[in-house]
Amino acid sequence: MTLGEVLLWQEIRNKKLGYQFHRQVPIKNYIVDFYCHEIHLAIEIDGGSHNFTETGIYDLSRQNELEELGIHFLRFEENEVRKNLNLVLETIENWIKIHH
Repeated sequence: MTLGEVLLWQEIRNKKLGYQFHRQVPIKNYIVDFYCHEIHLAIEIDGGSHNFTETGIYDLSRQNELEELGIHFLRFEENEVRKNLNLVLETIENWIKIHH
């Protein structure tokens, strides 16, 4: 788990965003960083534990396949989470308000 994932997970649990999120959730044959089943929202943090250039095509392919199942995605870069955690949380909160 990267520093960005740890920080975001702590805040998601503390803020209680109105919905329960889980860590490292298997969906189909994939695992997403954070997931809320009630609103079908997956949150992914890119670039912390792997080289995005090498895995970017796979990540987008996986996202496209899961979106076909009705899963919504929010993606953030590791550095973005570490430097602008409040903005990331605000983005998640705004997505939830708009879509639910």
